[in-house]
Amino acid sequence: MMDADKALELVKSGATLLLLDVPQYTLIGIDTQVFSVGPAFEGIKMIPRGVHFVFYSSSTRDGKEFSPITGFFIDAGYSQVVVRMWDQQEERLIKVPEEEEERYRQAVRSFEFDKHLGPYDLSLYADWKRLANYITKSTIERLEPIGGEITVTYEHGMLKNTCKSAMERVLDEQLRNSKFSSPAEEHPKRGCYYTPIPRIIKRKGIESEQLTSLNLDKTELLETLLVKDYGGSEESLLGELQFAFIAFLMGQSLEAFMQWKSLVSLLLGCTEAPFQTRSRLFTKFIKVIYYQLKYGLQKDRSVGEAGTSALLDDSWFSSDSFLHRLCKDFFSLVQDASVVDGDLLSWTRKLKELLENSLGWEFQQKSAVDGIYFEENDEYAPVVEMLDEPSGSEPTSS
Repeated sequence: MMDADKALELVKSGATLLLLDVPQYTLIGIDTQVFSVGPAFEGIKMIPRGVHFVFYSSSTRDGKEFSPITGFFIDAGYSQVVVRMWDQQEERLIKVPEEEEERYRQAVRSFEFDKHLGPYDLSLYADWKRLANYITKSTIERLEPIGGEITVTYEHGMLKNTCKSAMERVLDEQLRNSKFSSPAEEHPKRGCYYTPIPRIIKRKGIESEQLTSLNLDKTELLETLLVKDYGGSEESLLGELQFAFIAFLMGQSLEAFMQWKSLVSLLLGCTEAPFQTRSRLFTKFIKVIYYQLKYGLQKDRSVGEAGTSALLDDSWFSSDSFLHRLCKDFFSLVQDASVVDGDLLSWTRKLKELLENSLGWEFQQKSAVDGIYFEENDEYAPVVEMLDEPSGSEPTSS
């Protein structure tokens, strides 16, 4: 139990999200937490500093049907107060004029709203940090749409020419079928500024054999994108991967899922980079998607009809999905590699176990000996490299 002094300090130093005039039964979420608005609810206090995702879904008067989710990222500073007011006509949260906002800030800091603010559940913060640790203020500024709001309602027509699998078409239909939302044509097309990831590499003046090779191993494409679009920063790429996953899982954005899929396909499609120049990036990447899938596939999360758990069910990850195919190939790569980084091997094991245990996936290996799980003296096992370890130290595995 938190003592009174500690709680008061967190109220003073933490950020506050003041949400005015929000109708009862509206679902309000921040990060991995969801609140159903009651008559006294006016926001959330004790929010830790850093990046957060706020999302909401308006409800019918009886609280039985919900609109498509709308979400936005914030970068909360020390003792910051973020103010939004409900627009009854548009059924969404809007900013208030600067002068009015300043008055509300002072009122919050004077504890006038304190009894109407629900506390951020700090016991769930570690989960959120694992999902968003590479997202920075500059990630948000680079990717967020005009106005900052992410919602499938604004994505009408954006993905018409995109090749979609059966499960993506089902989600498309599921997300757009709201019984009381206005037709999509009434809303402007307003998407995020995601980095374009080519599905197929086309290049004039090179041999067809070389072109085939470039499409089979995405290492060269990855290196080009890192320099051209991410300023050489691996963390910037991982930040976009996390931004897209959160916008999809919490914000129900189909555009975000397509970007997440593109980035995962790019990275899992590299056969050279994981074992040569970019082993650290791939260790971080496998760790990122491990925590994403671990959180997304939890069976005990349920927040009602508009809840995120409805989105990431088992049907998303059937054994013929893109993720199963790419993971199977990647796991085989790690198995067959002559040299592999110890941390990459350890996290690849964890991801494989997660997919096998959560989804019942089976990954058939090419040989009788599984290279991800090998005997210490097995002559066919890959060489495990431990980076930054003193020479002569024994490799460890988790």
